[in-house]
Amino acid sequence: MAMESLGDLLKRMPGGSNALRQADKLMEELLADPLVGLLRNKYPELDDATIRINMNKIYQCTKEYRNCSNCPGLDACPNDFEGHYTELSCERSGELIQLNERKVSCKKLLARQGESKIRSRIRSFYVDDRALSQGYSADEIVTKDVERMKAVGQVMRYISMTKEKGLQPEGMFLMGSFGTGKTFLMCYMLHELAKAGYTGAIVYMPEFVEDLKSLMMEPLKLKETVDLMKETDLLIFDDIGAENLNPWVRDHVLGSILNYRMNRKPTFYTSNYGLDALEQHFSFTNKDGDELHKGQRLMDRVRPYVELVHVTGHNKRGR
Repeated sequence: MAMESLGDLLKRMPGGSNALRQADKLMEELLADPLVGLLRNKYPELDDATIRINMNKIYQCTKEYRNCSNCPGLDACPNDFEGHYTELSCERSGELIQLNERKVSCKKLLARQGESKIRSRIRSFYVDDRALSQGYSADEIVTKDVERMKAVGQVMRYISMTKEKGLQPEGMFLMGSFGTGKTFLMCYMLHELAKAGYTGAIVYMPEFVEDLKSLMMEPLKLKETVDLMKETDLLIFDDIGAENLNPWVRDHVLGSILNYRMNRKPTFYTSNYGLDALEQHFSFTNKDGDELHKGQRLMDRVRPYVELVHVTGHNKRGR
């Protein structure tokens, strides 16, 4: 028996002729579709027969292209493979014309992956992640408060210098009253330098010191935390001076981290205190009273390795 054509077979099946009509209608629509016209301009060898064989592929491609043209955002991506679209290419192999498809990542997905990569370079200890995930526009940072322009300029210069010349041995000490944006400026710096490939950690001192007291009982976890702070490219101690210090934290944790980082990697601080007042804070621990030389010793690992930045301006909290 001669082989039946697919058309004859479809006609004999229940609803078969209907399927054929639908196929013809789809073929008609595809041939009239300007997107298919563009594809044929690019690949003149793409004939009607090849289009008919690959109707589903071509229809999928045009549908996804239109979805992307009216993109509702990555989270609501209507394409089958979120964040991707289908790209078609044509090649001739002897008499045979082959239509190939590949999935391509869209710009929005690539941007999100880039942002995730940047975030993965930054660790935060007890610092609200919102401080790290706010939009960082340099314009906004500069215009938010004219009074802190000088401080912003110092931070911007520091970022440029690191990008041009590599990791600096010296960090920065940002001092100023509550709510003037010291943490925000440091998060901005971390974010900008993470784009350039540097790793960073920001540590909120009051909570970190409380947590260290329980970590004393977990030596492995303590070592892992301290090692991360030693090794990260950029380390920020946020709100230093506001913590409830004890001699062990000061001498064995802070002292050990700063000792390691001296002349190797920059350390940054935000504080409501100046350097002298911070030295007093380090010299007085609630157990042993006044320990001037211990406080001085720790400050010898801070003072020579920072550029002082006065952050003035209005309190922006609660606005």
